[in-house]
Amino acid sequence: MAVPKRKTSTTRRDKRRHNSYKLEVPAMAKCEQCGAVKRPHRVCEECGYYNGVKRMKVEESA
Repeated sequence: MAVPKRKTSTTRRDKRRHNSYKLEVPAMAKCEQCGAVKRPHRVCEECGYYNGVKRMKVEESA
């Protein structure tokens, strides 16, 4: 059975594990006002509401 000669350093171990964090899909939530899909805990880009309060002005594109 193969046994490592030396302990793997935390830096070397973490470098190996580093690339897996980008594989996750960002969480999405539904806006309570307009029903658009948005990132959680952020102002809705479609209507400008956050937590039931108008937070920013949204310009409608024609």
